[in-house]
Amino acid sequence: MSETRKVTRLGIVVSDKMDKTIVVKVERQFIHPLYKKTVRKHKKFKVHDENNECKIGDKVMIRESRPLSKDKSWTLESIIERSK
Repeated sequence: MSETRKVTRLGIVVSDKMDKTIVVKVERQFIHPLYKKTVRKHKKFKVHDENNECKIGDKVMIRESRPLSKDKSWTLESIIERSK
């Protein structure tokens, strides 16, 4: 049986209002192909947080998983840095 690699991303928690779910904003940077300027884009992911341990502002590592609900297909892997 072959092991498939799950995608991991680093992001910041922007909402923890839902039960067992957090919203994580993942930002990426790239060079614009025509204008050669650095562009920053972000995307928000709904992430499964089984123990409700994350708070707003925490830096977290998330991992891709099977679909858990209509919008949620990521799980919390670890909390890298707590918010102050």
